[in-house]
Amino acid sequence: MKKPGTDQLSLALICLVGVFVALQNTKGLEGTEFSGGWLTGPLLWMAEIGIGLFLLALVVAFIHRRVAAAIGFAASLFCLPLYLYFTAPVPFNQIFGFGHELKVQPRGGLPMGQMGDSGGAHPRGYDICLPSSCRSH
Repeated sequence: MKKPGTDQLSLALICLVGVFVALQNTKGLEGTEFSGGWLTGPLLWMAEIGIGLFLLALVVAFIHRRVAAAIGFAASLFCLPLYLYFTAPVPFNQIFGFGHELKVQPRGGLPMGQMGDSGGAHPRGYDICLPSSCRSH
């Protein structure tokens, strides 16, 4: 058996990083309300498939580089919707949240960049909630 080349090792390393990033983003979400939601449940399911594909690509990287690269690309596409949801939940819901309105309510917390406790609010001073659970100001 020949020694793996640097391109195989770098592809395997990238797949391993993909696994760790996906595991970090999905940590603590299984068994919560997030996993059972009509929009968020499939996002978590897709990320779990992406983790499995990253692991498969990690193994295949030492056998067939091109196949492993294609599997790794598919894995990243499976994980992307969850990352987009965490990065920008309101625009994501506007695009994919058919018939469900998501509002962003301003809070009276401290502006970004100042020290202090905002009482568990979003760092930018906003609460994200559905209309039935938001208080009108």
